[in-house]
Amino acid sequence: MGDNMSKRKKTSIFIKSTLILILGGAITKVLGMIIKIFTTRIVGTEGIGLYMMIMPTFNLFITLSQLGFPIAISKLVSEDKNNNKKLILTTISFSIIFNIILIFLVFLLAPIFSNFLLKNSNTYLPILCIGFTLPFIGISSITRGYFFGKQKMVPHVISNAFEQVIRLVIIIIITPKLLSFGINYAIAGLVIYNVASELLSILILYFFLPKNFKIAKSDLKPDKNLLKEVMAISIPTTSSRLIGSIGYFFEPIILTQTLMLMGYSNKFITTEYGVVSGYAIATLLMPSFFTMAISQALIPVISKGYANRNYNYVKDRIKQATLLSFLIGLIITSILMINPEFFLNFFYNTTEGTTYLRVLAPFFLIFYLEGPLTSSLQAMNKAKDAFKITFKGMILKTLILFISCLFKIGMYPLIIANVFNIIYVTFNQYKVVQKSLKNNELV
Repeated sequence: MGDNMSKRKKTSIFIKSTLILILGGAITKVLGMIIKIFTTRIVGTEGIGLYMMIMPTFNLFITLSQLGFPIAISKLVSEDKNNNKKLILTTISFSIIFNIILIFLVFLLAPIFSNFLLKNSNTYLPILCIGFTLPFIGISSITRGYFFGKQKMVPHVISNAFEQVIRLVIIIIITPKLLSFGINYAIAGLVIYNVASELLSILILYFFLPKNFKIAKSDLKPDKNLLKEVMAISIPTTSSRLIGSIGYFFEPIILTQTLMLMGYSNKFITTEYGVVSGYAIATLLMPSFFTMAISQALIPVISKGYANRNYNYVKDRIKQATLLSFLIGLIITSILMINPEFFLNFFYNTTEGTTYLRVLAPFFLIFYLEGPLTSSLQAMNKAKDAFKITFKGMILKTLILFISCLFKIGMYPLIIANVFNIIYVTFNQYKVVQKSLKNNELV
């Protein structure tokens, strides 16, 4: 009877954490959509295209700046085997040093990325601004990892909401002024605003730390053993995400280089890339806050259950998470497909991207399963398997993207490559999770 009560309590905590994250995600997504509405109307399709061109580079450096620390911290805190204060401060100290190195790397590589790889000088200033945001993103993500490990989701929700509000206010007030200096200044502003929003997030999260959380001089000295423990989890974990980010980084570069070779203009590539990524895919990613919330809540739950060899509980939570993600994705995607023109016009004041959205929509139903499956693999110490799958998926996507570009079919190579990647990665992640469950006699 005691075991049943314990299971019910754990299930209740998981559901409560997930619901809080979904509610918070809904608030953040609504604010995010309002931000997109204002941003699109201020910078236009050309600005969105330019912003989407630098996003893969931004995403790559965000992945590097975080270095898998949020998941590692969440996992270690949930297991409750270490001094959590020392764990957090040791990781933050290393993160700050590492991100300072990344800043210099961004400054060094910005001219190469903008002029030679993306072949668009307007991307130089926005890429340069990426460097300034990295330390703040790194610290914020580590702090969030602590609260996820404790299964305290309210601090994350509140900090996220305030983060979006400050971004919205800054975009409305400052972006029109920056636009008068040129489109590159406006897009650089969209990047640099992250400094203010992440700093506010850090301050809010700080107030939610335990009251006895006081920093002494001895706490500031990094613990090498704790850092090794964090890195042992974070490096395999981030390697999978890093491979995905590298593939995403090369996406606009391959498109630009190959399509220009096939006779397309730089303006066409930038604009259409913005339409596909900034309008069609962005709209289809609307349910992602549900799946992200489920995935984030799943990591400490699966990690603790797996560490305690409570395999039946692990099996139930994975099934629950994947089914919920699929159903939510199915409902929202179906609504989007009925009248995509309405939603595109409402969100972005345009109907461009309607055809792209209709082609991609059915395959995104599979994509919504990817988040919970990835989190399950990471929590079950299967990060290496996730890395191999992501790596092979990235190679497949890159090859298909390059080959498809040679057929002169506009921006459809991007659609085709994404579809193949979604199917390959999700199917193989499912196979590994299923095999792991069978090995533990769960199925």
